[in-house]
Amino acid sequence: MLKNALLSVVIFAAVLIALTFGENVFSAFASWVYELTGIAIINLSSIYHSLKGYVMQDPIKIALALIITSIISFWLFKNNNAKLKEKGTPRKLAIVLAIFLGWLGVHRFYLNQILSGLLYLIISQLFLPLSVVLSLIDAIRYVSMDDHSFEQRFKP
Repeated sequence: MLKNALLSVVIFAAVLIALTFGENVFSAFASWVYELTGIAIINLSSIYHSLKGYVMQDPIKIALALIITSIISFWLFKNNNAKLKEKGTPRKLAIVLAIFLGWLGVHRFYLNQILSGLLYLIISQLFLPLSVVLSLIDAIRYVSMDDHSFEQRFKP
């Protein structure tokens, strides 16, 4: 069930990016990503206000993206239901989390390493580039392990 929800969110993001590609919104999105990776986020309200501004600027585009996402998700779940029910490896999910949300320590929380996750949060507030580099190093470590040794070491 979590896989289906995650897949729907990824499809929605891909559709939304596809609808905005080539417009001025893409440059605003790129500068927002630079802000996230270039400096520490003091509070999360700036993210909320950026998303709210985007939704208020292009509500029709958001609605169209939701409609396209629901159609694609329905089609995928109907045609590939057996494949979606297959159990994925925790190592692959940890790799994805380390690459995309590792700077917040999400991959450490997923691996039940609460103190390490909190340390990542503190580092990201003090010096965000260090947190990004450490999470990418973790992703490389996870890629270099096989599933058996990963599960022995981390037991997610």
